[in-house]
Formats: sequence, C-alpha cells, structure tokens
Amino acid sequence: MVDWTDTEKSTISAVWGKVDINEVGPLALGRFRCSCNDRVLIVYPWTQRYFGSFGDVSTPAAIMGNPKVAAHGKVVCGALDNAVKNMGNILATYKSLSETHANKLFVDPENVRVLADVLTIVVAAKFGASFTPEIQATWQKFMKVVFAAMGSRYF
Repeated sequence: MVDWTDTEKSTISAVWGKVDINEVGPLALGRFRCSCNDRVLIVYPWTQRYFGSFGDVSTPAAIMGNPKVAAHGKVVCGALDNAVKNMGNILATYKSLSETHANKLFVDPENVRVLADVLTIVVAAKFGASFTPEIQATWQKFMKVVFAAMGSRYF
C-alpha cells in the first residue's frame, strides 16, 4: 500500500509511543475537556447517529460525560496501535474492521477521515511545539494510509 522510510517508521512509532490511549481516544471523541475544541461528536454532530446505543450523546455536556464515548475512543486508539505495529501491511490489518464499518455498521467513510483529522489535532495539541511540521507531515501520511485501509471495503 505504501513504502515507509526508516525515518517515517521511527517517527510514527515515536509519536505513538508517547500517546496515552486512555486520554487521546476519549479526547478525540469528546469525552473530556481540553484546550482543543475539535471533537468528532461535538463538532460533527451528524456522527452521533452511529452511537445510538451509547445513551445520551445529544449535547456537548452529555458527550463529555458519557463513559461509552470514552471507551470507544480507547477502542479506536487500539485499532491505531494495530496499524503502528503492522505498518508494513495496514490494508490487511484493517480488512475486517473496514468490512464491519462498511457492511454492518454502514459508517460513512468520510467520518473516518474526520476522526483522523481530529486525532491529529488532539495529538498536536498534546505535543505542542515538539509536534514539528516534519513530524506532522509524517503523522498525516500515516493517518491517510489508515483512512485508505478503513475505506478499502467500501468500493
């Protein structure tokens, strides 16, 4: 799917190695307050329709207080962890996950791209100045590959 340079692989691994899954996943979906206001379920309210079984996700306060939202954020980060560990074949790693999102959950693949963007924003906010433009470019390349793999079963 993509050839990674050694520098790209080590950069992605280094960034991911500093990410606290218990914090970043929930932040990306909107669980806790932080200086970054970009949260998928809050900023992109149409994504709430996929979380009907999570209880109340109708307001920012409800989303930020919802433990199921936080738990799902951790699940998302677990999937990213698999991608980092399998950078050589992210497409195969995500085959089943893509199939489920496309054919069982009917998640619009654009929402995966939105989540990838929000995760990048949350990671950048957590890292601050150490998330240099070079690191961000590598991270965004990684997220685009993840997005492409997640969308592979839609077409």
